[in-house]
Amino acid sequence: MNSLIKGLGLHTVCQEAHCPNKGECFGRGLATFLIMGNTCTRDCAFCGVRHGQPQSLDENEPDRVALAVKRLDLRYIVVTSVTRDDLLDGGAGHFARTVVAIRDTQPRGVIEILVPDFAGSRQSWDTVIASRPDVISHNVETVPRLYSQVRRGANFRRSLALLKYLADNGWGVAVKSGFMVGLGESWKEIEALVTDLVEVGVEQLVVGQYMRPDGRSTRVVEYFGAEYFQEIEELSRSKGIARVYARPFARTSYTLALANMQ
Repeated sequence: MNSLIKGLGLHTVCQEAHCPNKGECFGRGLATFLIMGNTCTRDCAFCGVRHGQPQSLDENEPDRVALAVKRLDLRYIVVTSVTRDDLLDGGAGHFARTVVAIRDTQPRGVIEILVPDFAGSRQSWDTVIASRPDVISHNVETVPRLYSQVRRGANFRRSLALLKYLADNGWGVAVKSGFMVGLGESWKEIEALVTDLVEVGVEQLVVGQYMRPDGRSTRVVEYFGAEYFQEIEELSRSKGIARVYARPFARTSYTLALANMQ
């Protein structure tokens, strides 16, 4: 996997975000592609991806991602990106070109894209919808109270607006979100967050334990056991989200979550 990714000049969120599941997923020939470089214009306190001034877009990247998908013979393909606030469309067009390239290469594959908020641009939201992925995911990451601490540069209401827009205008595209626990949120805040996600039309939800990816990231406030995640699953289903995967090591694109979502 390392040789393939390096040889094609690609990035994966598995590597750049120091995902704890990288060894297992790479061992199974799975990866989540990270497009538009490995440098993010935002600096979220929970994330291990580097922050700074990104390089210009690589126009050939969508074709190389599609080639990697073909070589790995992937049936469920997940593509995410760094946030590119430096681009007029936030990179929405690059996402769309990547989806089209993958579809041409693997027409029977299920394509999920995990997108940033594109700074609230509805034109950009329309662009990614029009590329017709099977699933569009946008993570709220944490409860509203912690945004200024954990998700700097983002806006909770803007993220909810994106999810609602996808649900209302997505032409049958499944809408997915995710968040972390262990950052200092309360149970009441989790209940309110799940209610918000239900109200905007989220159909699939992944919840995982926050684990500090590096020394500069915010510290873990609390670790939870499997029982706590089971309670979150039960809460979410009782409120109307049928497909929920909550585990300590759950991540949006983790292979167990993917199996549960199909």
